[in-house]
Amino acid sequence: MIVVIRKKMKRTFFFAVIFLILTGLSNATLSQEKRIKKNQHTNESMSNKIIKPEEEWKTILTPLEYHILREKGTERPFTGKFYLHKETGIYHCNACGNELFRSETKFDAGCGWPSFYEPINRNSIIERLDTSHGMIRTEVICARCESHLGHVFNDGPNPTGLRYCINSVSLGFDEEEGERQTDQ
Repeated sequence: MIVVIRKKMKRTFFFAVIFLILTGLSNATLSQEKRIKKNQHTNESMSNKIIKPEEEWKTILTPLEYHILREKGTERPFTGKFYLHKETGIYHCNACGNELFRSETKFDAGCGWPSFYEPINRNSIIERLDTSHGMIRTEVICARCESHLGHVFNDGPNPTGLRYCINSVSLGFDEEEGERQTDQ
């Protein structure tokens, strides 16, 4: 009788754990979906969309840029030119020049990619649900040309609590004159 009770308890415990995991995932997914829907609604008004055939993008971008920006690739962590970048200015989309992030919002997340806690303008990016590679994430794309930039996560610093984890290859940079920072 004790063996039967233990088996029932193990089974009950197992189903309880599964239920809690699924409930947590569905709640996280719901909050992601709400933020994504809100951002899609605000981004529909971008009037200067750039639409080019993929063959044209292949002639404009390097093979690595094309892979990351158009095929949703990812550069290796800790290798990008903007990972440790500390200059003052504005980061823009490397495919179309759309302004994306201010250097003041960049922080070291220790993840291996440039990280920002806020876009320059909510209309400069679009967030989309990404379920590739067996994960539930939120993809960040350029609102002007719809190139892949990276992903956003809910583990960033105040004031937003967000971490926009962006591929360096997806970014260009415009330095502010007379504001050059030096590491000493």
